[in-house]
Amino acid sequence: MSIINRERLKKLIATEEDRFLALHPKSGLLFKKAQEVMPGGVPMSWMAKWPGAYPIFVDTAQGARFTDIDGLEYIDLCLGDTGSMTGHSPAPTVQAITAQMKRGITAMLPTEDAVIVSSELARRFGLPLWQFTVTATDANRHVIRYSRLITGRSKIVVIDKCYHGSVDETFATLDSSGKTVKRQGNLGAPVDLDQTTRVVEFNDLAGMEAALAHGDVAAILMEPAMTNIGIVLPETGYLEAVTVLAKKYGTLLIIDETHTISVGPGGMTALLGLKPDFLTIGKAIAGGIPTGTFGMQKEIAQRIKEKVERELIDTGGIGSTLAGNALSLAAMRATLTEVLTDSAFAKMVTLGQRWCDGVDAAIKEFELPWYCSRLGARGEYLFQATAPKTGKEASDAGDFELEQYIHLRMLNDGFLITPFHNMALVSPDTTEADIDAHTGAFWAMCKELVASE
Repeated sequence: MSIINRERLKKLIATEEDRFLALHPKSGLLFKKAQEVMPGGVPMSWMAKWPGAYPIFVDTAQGARFTDIDGLEYIDLCLGDTGSMTGHSPAPTVQAITAQMKRGITAMLPTEDAVIVSSELARRFGLPLWQFTVTATDANRHVIRYSRLITGRSKIVVIDKCYHGSVDETFATLDSSGKTVKRQGNLGAPVDLDQTTRVVEFNDLAGMEAALAHGDVAAILMEPAMTNIGIVLPETGYLEAVTVLAKKYGTLLIIDETHTISVGPGGMTALLGLKPDFLTIGKAIAGGIPTGTFGMQKEIAQRIKEKVERELIDTGGIGSTLAGNALSLAAMRATLTEVLTDSAFAKMVTLGQRWCDGVDAAIKEFELPWYCSRLGARGEYLFQATAPKTGKEASDAGDFELEQYIHLRMLNDGFLITPFHNMALVSPDTTEADIDAHTGAFWAMCKELVASE
């Protein structure tokens, strides 16, 4: 296996940093102005983590490509970290948004689109009843509240190194002794995380049962495959066994499909025939317009109804005045029925596999101890030789210095991949030529990375 020469890596990083500055002078000038009015010069703090001296500023984005203010075009394999999995500004969604904006944006009342979208979500995922939010984070917060309400229990089980938006209960991890503690970097946690949460490793059924056996767990919140720490796939039978354990201990199962919808129109829930009590999703389903939604089984809806008084329904911490607004529902209707169709997914998954094949070929040729995980239209390589089985294993395979180099090198070569890890996503507008161009650039990067001085 090839070993990365760290001194050479530092020189390669310096070369790419110089190239970045030469390529992006206008972004540099705008960044100076941005620092005067935004902390770190960015509209959201995590944007400061992009490689390079500053983030590049986007001018236009269309389909699978975008152009920055320096006039440079990029093949976008990040796609808003799933928010633009549809491709940027898909025509049916833009048309629906434009028409709805002329008819009204939000009114705190339902539109016909709410019925159509709910019916389509029920068809795809198998859960019959749906509610709408502004983000997937909101959806997760709401179903956690409902789960505590109808079970009378306080604890939530999450998977170690999971990500479900900015939900307080999910920023927990296991320390070296197996105790639930807050994750590194968790800002301003309201309470110690072991008061609200129990953490279990992915693919660990014994650990899951031990967590549930206390009898105080309201819900399990999990992705059917981990995606935000590195793609970690479920072992055969694992998800089905978790469902059985949840029923055994009277715990509700919440499946978050926000990223795992990359496998197909109904996500892994439809692909594997899962039967969760709740399902949450957001991002891609409205073509980039902020939205979220959660589905539930009829029995769950009835249990909620029995616990909620109508005169107090607006003060229970569920929903917001913008939830289910007309604009987002119009965007969801167009996106689900005309953009993220069965045929679009078939193409996307095929190209996703092509991307992974190209990465695998370079890894093999240059004898790199890396592994490429596959999740439908999504792929990701980790710096270990075998597939990870847990979030901790995927996290331990991280290499921040190497990741920053790869992201910067690929960006300078005209490719954007998902920040913070090495993930690519394919849209309906991505082409074979786009994938093959990435394969060529990735191959060249690997060759230079392992070359001797």
